[in-house]
This record gives sequence, C-alpha cells and structure tokens, in this order.
Amino acid sequence: MSPFLTALIASGVILIIILSTDLGTRQITNMRLLRSIIAIAIVIALFVRTLPLNGNDPWLQLAGIGAGVACGLIAATLLPAHRASDGDVYTRGGIAYAIVWTLMSASRVLFAYGSEHWFAQDVIVFSIENKLSGQDVYSNAFVFMALAMVLTRTAVLLVKRRRLGGARVATTDGFVDA
Repeated sequence: MSPFLTALIASGVILIIILSTDLGTRQITNMRLLRSIIAIAIVIALFVRTLPLNGNDPWLQLAGIGAGVACGLIAATLLPAHRASDGDVYTRGGIAYAIVWTLMSASRVLFAYGSEHWFAQDVIVFSIENKLSGQDVYSNAFVFMALAMVLTRTAVLLVKRRRLGGARVATTDGFVDA
C-alpha cells in the first residue's frame, strides 16, 4: 500500500475515533481509553507490514514517534480536565483541540501525497543520500507518529484522572475513590 493511502486511512480512522471520544465534555472512563488502545492495535495490524532496520530507517521511524509524542503533548494541553460534583473526572475538548488533531492528520496525508505526486524525485534523492530503504519506512514513520500521538494523549488522560482522583470503584455501599 502506498504511503499516501496508508496515511489517509490510518490518519482518518484515528482522527474520527479521537474527535468522537474527546470533543465536548466527556468522562474519562476505562472504556474511553481502551477504545484508543484497540484502535492503535488495529492500525498496527493493518498497516505495519515490515519494520525496516537498514541504514537510517530506525532513526526516521523514531523521529515519527518523537513528533507524535510532541504533538500529543500539545494536544493534551488543549484538553483540560476537572473533577465534577459526582466525583468523576471529565475533559472538555473544544475547537482548538480539534484543530490540532485535524492539522496533524492533514499534514501527514498531504506530505504522503506530495511524496508520491509533487516531490517524488526529491524523496528518492533524500532516501538515497540518507540511507533510507524506501516506502515502508515512510509509511511506518507516519503510522508511528499517529500512534504515538494517541498513546501520549491516553497517558496524559490517565495522569489527569489519577491526579484529580477520578478512578472510582463500585461497592455494595455505592462508589468509592480508588
């Protein structure tokens, strides 16, 4: 599968899942967090066919992960959390949060499209000069970036929930904070 198609499908799926679970005021539940982890597992299974380790391939893939972590941290700052009167922790995702996720998804797709149609020769020269093995390493870097962004967002949500004391456990007497 081409880097463009990989970026388009993976970014689109992840964007839909994230925005549908994070926009508006939403409770941080285990299921909400688990949905993201399941999406990551599916995306990896569908789109990561090989793990190129020749030349500088690992570095490009790690750069994708690093960029994803940085973008995930930026997005997470735009997802404030609060503890409600019912004791549960909620986040409030607004337009700025949606814009960051949409811009990052669109950027991956646009670069992947450009690498095939607008500046394909430049990517080939860059790959040769930097000892990159080809299309799979770029596809992986895009997928790993998206996945790192999701995992970072999930980790930040867990930290926010823990700091605000939102993990609650059902007991026979009602709910208690864990």
